[in-house]
Amino acid sequence: MLDEMLELILDDARERMDKTIADLKAKLQGIRTGRASPLMLQDVKVRAYDRQMPLNHLASVTAPQPDLLVVQPWDRTTLRLVEKAIMAYNLGLNPSNDGVLIRVPVPPLTEERRRDLVRNARRLGEGAKIAIRNIRRHAKDDVKSTQEEEKLSEDMRYLAEDRLQDETNRFVGKVDDILRMKEQAIMEI
Repeated sequence: MLDEMLELILDDARERMDKTIADLKAKLQGIRTGRASPLMLQDVKVRAYDRQMPLNHLASVTAPQPDLLVVQPWDRTTLRLVEKAIMAYNLGLNPSNDGVLIRVPVPPLTEERRRDLVRNARRLGEGAKIAIRNIRRHAKDDVKSTQEEEKLSEDMRYLAEDRLQDETNRFVGKVDDILRMKEQAIMEI
């Protein structure tokens, strides 16, 4: 049985690793797959009302078809601004404005573009793995200093370090699983 202080260190590390996984998932949602998704435009910023605003604060974004996004601004005066922001976001999309809403056709991905997206996803995954390993390193340092301060046995420290390594391996495996699923979605035609 581990000391209470060591348990707290492990719980904190686990919680931080969970946040890293959640952050990775959020970043990967913004990477385009073969289908149109409102999440493709989640990071678009529109200059309206004298400030930069996220697109979802000015309009609703839907995907009624697998190859089409529809953006409907709540205020028609922002229609042109929203259209310009989507073009400037550099996703290679050409929005068309009919005076009421904006239709954004999503062209199919080329093989080369799919490979670029997979590389980008892998880069994000590697960043998440590095973050998880950094969390492990800091937790391991905390375990060692706690063991010395509390005058705990070395067996207790080694047990805590083993459990920390098991958690690290589990979370790195989660990253690999998430990446594998995203790569399949990107490469699917």
